[in-house]
Amino acid sequence: MLLYMSNSSPQKPSTPLHSVSVAGVVVRDDGRVLAIRRADNGTWEPPGGVLERTEAIEDGVRREVYEETGIKVRVERLTGVYKNMTVGVVAMVFRCRPQGGHEQLSDESTAVAWLTPDEAVASMGEVYAVRITDALGDDEAPHIRTHDGRNLTSAVAG
Repeated sequence: MLLYMSNSSPQKPSTPLHSVSVAGVVVRDDGRVLAIRRADNGTWEPPGGVLERTEAIEDGVRREVYEETGIKVRVERLTGVYKNMTVGVVAMVFRCRPQGGHEQLSDESTAVAWLTPDEAVASMGEVYAVRITDALGDDEAPHIRTHDGRNLTSAVAG
């Protein structure tokens, strides 16, 4: 398919280049949530990372959480989809429950902690704190949000 611009010169449509990531907001029975301090930039975030090409989505969530924290999880539900408009990363965030394992560091994490929701929100930047808030909410539909890597640019309740 060709698109035509006002000057009548043909333009091919651009091929979108996106990366897909997954993350788990892991919630214990006492309400504390699992967080990591990233080794590459020192920020606190829910554990997660890039979904591998041949990997099922929920398998990717389980793998990423385990690799970064040592905690095995049961994936409960999708709580949000977040797009970083600056770099083209689409992140799917899932609420999870711990199912075993024990906290351990990895090459990607310099700290692993169970934080209260207030501690988690206070220690994270806006685009990660909202993922905690969204995952802990009672909304049945996932939230859909865009951001620029630091700040939300829109919010649509699911």
